[in-house]
Amino acid sequence: MVTHSPKDAYLYKKVITIGTVCELTGLSERQIRYYEKRKLIFPERTERGNRKYSFSDVEALMDIANKMEDGMQTSELRKEMQKKESKRYDNKLRERMIRGQLNAYFNKRD
Repeated sequence: MVTHSPKDAYLYKKVITIGTVCELTGLSERQIRYYEKRKLIFPERTERGNRKYSFSDVEALMDIANKMEDGMQTSELRKEMQKKESKRYDNKLRERMIRGQLNAYFNKRD
């Protein structure tokens, strides 16, 4: 799970309806649902089943639409997203390992 600083937390809050996302992006509901079906976007669902998106999702949808317009396939986009997520995970893991090593080093000196 990705954690975010309080400063940028609003970017990731899932509060925007699909209708508003359509207005913001120029995409149709059908396109947005297709990107969800292809596992390129992951909205939350309300108890009634309505989709809720974040500002970060809106940015991702605009990026997806631009890349699709340039001829990229959804499978290529998914692979690209997985690489980015893997790299983000690797960086977080590396950061935790280094922090642990530093803590161990400085605690040992006390």
